[in-house]
Amino acid sequence: MRTITILGATGSIGQNTLDVLSRHPGDFSVYALTAHSQVSAMAELCLTHQPKYAVMGSSQAANDLKEQLSGKVSTVVLHGLEALIEVSQSSDVDTVMAAIVGAAGLKPTLAAIDAGKTVLLANKEALVMSGQLFIDHAQRSGAKILPVDSEHNAIFQCLPEAAQEQVGAMSLNEHGVDYLLLTGSGGPFRDLPVDKLEQQTPKAACNHPNWSMGQKISVDSATMLNKGLEYIEARWLFNCTEPELKVVIHPQSVIHSMVQFTDGSVLAQMGQPDMRTPIAHTLGYPERLKSGVGGLDFTTLNELTFRQPDYARYPCLKLAIQACWDGQWATTTLNAANEIAVQAFLDGHIQFTDIAKVCDSVLQNSTPVSAESLEVLFNLDTQSREKASQWVKEYGSC
Repeated sequence: MRTITILGATGSIGQNTLDVLSRHPGDFSVYALTAHSQVSAMAELCLTHQPKYAVMGSSQAANDLKEQLSGKVSTVVLHGLEALIEVSQSSDVDTVMAAIVGAAGLKPTLAAIDAGKTVLLANKEALVMSGQLFIDHAQRSGAKILPVDSEHNAIFQCLPEAAQEQVGAMSLNEHGVDYLLLTGSGGPFRDLPVDKLEQQTPKAACNHPNWSMGQKISVDSATMLNKGLEYIEARWLFNCTEPELKVVIHPQSVIHSMVQFTDGSVLAQMGQPDMRTPIAHTLGYPERLKSGVGGLDFTTLNELTFRQPDYARYPCLKLAIQACWDGQWATTTLNAANEIAVQAFLDGHIQFTDIAKVCDSVLQNSTPVSAESLEVLFNLDTQSREKASQWVKEYGSC
């Protein structure tokens, strides 16, 4: 039986992970569940899955959870960053699902890496913020990284087995790979006239046509900054050069990504737009597990279409691709600025098209630095958030 900690248990990835685990009760044991502030949701998960530990973001949330669980389960309730790190690196844990959204997930995920765990990586910000540093830590500790994002998981599945054993250090060319193709749906505004983007509401931006996701990632999908972050993540996971990585719009979200080989062959991973498929793949790797997701009925697929991304519609995607090759300082800066901008949009303080303006302004007003330590990265993250918040204060509507 494998023992697992789920970082971000109340989010969509965390809940889907628990759904898959519930289908294999004899194979996995839940060691710890973590959440930021959703006490009622966490209480329900604890009652169902009875983890040894539950970790909340604050002492108040932890106290509230203790009250709801009192006399019902033996789960020990903790709170704060140190507790997150503790349940990520515990010697009792085999596998860590890293699904905390945003920069907050970096330290506990890195703790799991340093402890040599099998890390199911759903927190793309870990690589967006720390890149080479993260990969270097994994190589030193012997940790196994398995990508959970549907696009990266698709690429991983299409690669030769020898390449799968070299995440972060592979040579694509040596494995006969010409380039990788990241597919993206284009989000809810892919066919909307560009001049109407400015007036789009948070509700419209979160109405993704194919996937059921949280608010932040849904807005990132609408701007395609999410695809930009995935582009940066893919660069590190698969040790890409710029010519080896491309993005294509695929509205149906049936092909999750592709690998083009040097002999002209293309391998594509296909399936329903359901995150339980890549989650089950990483949980069972190298074996296959039942995920609860039905197979494709090809007789019902009317069309599979593709198009080039339009940077006038998706300026955030262009910013991310540029940042990827400008250096670690740029990707860390972009990620921080975007988190502030998306929250400001969700709170009604800026318009949808202002998200790209905030990110561009912060990048333009940041000085490149050598990001060689977590301290430097977190200082840069803080400074970028301050600059983004200042932009919102000066130019936002509230």
